[in-house]
Amino acid sequence: MQEKFDKLLFKPVDIAPLALFRIGFGLLLFLEGVGAVLTGWVGRVFVAPNFNFSFISFHPWLQPLPGDGMYYYFIFMGICGLGIMLGYHYRIAATLYFFMWTSVYLMQKTSYNNHYYLMVLLTALFIFLPAHKYFSLDVKQGRTKEKLFVPQWTQLSFIWLMFIVYTYAAIAKIYPDWIQAKPVSLWFNYKKDYPIIGPLLAQEWYQYFVAYMGILFDGAIVPLLLWKKTRKYTVPAAFFFHLFNSFVFKIGIFPYMMLAMSVFFFEKDKVRAFFFRKRPIVSLDNVQQSLIHSDWQKSAIKFTWVVFFAFMVLLPLRHWLYPGNVHWTEEGHRLSWHMMLRSKSGNASFRVIKDGELEVHSPYKNPDITPKQASRIGTKPDMVWQYAQYLKRKYQAEGYEKVEVYADVKASLNGRPFQLLIDPEVDLATEKWYPFRPHSWIVPLKD
Repeated sequence: MQEKFDKLLFKPVDIAPLALFRIGFGLLLFLEGVGAVLTGWVGRVFVAPNFNFSFISFHPWLQPLPGDGMYYYFIFMGICGLGIMLGYHYRIAATLYFFMWTSVYLMQKTSYNNHYYLMVLLTALFIFLPAHKYFSLDVKQGRTKEKLFVPQWTQLSFIWLMFIVYTYAAIAKIYPDWIQAKPVSLWFNYKKDYPIIGPLLAQEWYQYFVAYMGILFDGAIVPLLLWKKTRKYTVPAAFFFHLFNSFVFKIGIFPYMMLAMSVFFFEKDKVRAFFFRKRPIVSLDNVQQSLIHSDWQKSAIKFTWVVFFAFMVLLPLRHWLYPGNVHWTEEGHRLSWHMMLRSKSGNASFRVIKDGELEVHSPYKNPDITPKQASRIGTKPDMVWQYAQYLKRKYQAEGYEKVEVYADVKASLNGRPFQLLIDPEVDLATEKWYPFRPHSWIVPLKD
């Protein structure tokens, strides 16, 4: 068993797919950084609000840069993505992008997306990969020696990560609302005015078709790509699926990241022959460079690899440790690959009692936050708690000694009637946040 595992991880394989993915992924990172500025996303998410909902454990010290700082921040991050793409000072570029993007990810939850988390994982992985050892400026300019082979774990990691993402996405869809196509019908009915495909999206049979095909695609895509006989049919289906999602749902670079990762499923000699035609022909019979690792290096790589993927498997399961419907309570929802599974809306107001004086506060009228932030407060219990703490600090800074904050929040999940999300009798100003414990002031979903 030990020998087979060593062979699985350390078998020498052609570097061509890894180099090609570095180029494609680096391009996407460049577009993500610069595009976020050009589309106005940075301005809306980081510059416009005076109060930002960062992850609670990182609040308040992890906050956006003042003034126009975030514009320069993202442009520099885009340049780092270009460095990854070109293999120019690759290690430095990958490390900087990882830390900068992870900070971006943790400093805001209003525009949370699963692919932002995936980018954190992929950029972290890139720091340790020799993806710049081939077809890169680092090789051309003599900063590193060219390699034609890399250990198989460097490419197997992407396949395993892709399998985990898709498998959990498929499992998460197997719940009653999705089986009844409730979220899909709500999304598509809003898009029925789309040119050409709008009338199709409004058809009930098509909504059910998309819901069930979503389960089937997520659950089967990786096995079908691994099997050579089905791969030639699976790749066109994957292109259609991801481009459809990109057009209809506008979910950023995620579809293109997953398409780029499919390069690891193809025969490596064919990848080289198609994309690197003028580069040296590689044959495992003529390996010139050694991929021999010392015993301690092998042990360190195996330990890190196993621990990382064990964590990736276990982390999405943590929501089962909390009571109630995870789509309602949100406890354990993030970092679990619950990708586009529900439609949720809500509204919130707060009763603030400051030294005995009652004031009704509406987040929608607060100039410190954006309308999008205000709308998210009505659906996310942790953001309700954060906003209550914000109000407490705000009024204490104005000189009030005793501040109580009560939340009146009603939400709707997948078209259900609006119902209480937060217990209106609990003073959230005195409640503590527990990252690993359920919160009794979140009202359970009533079906």
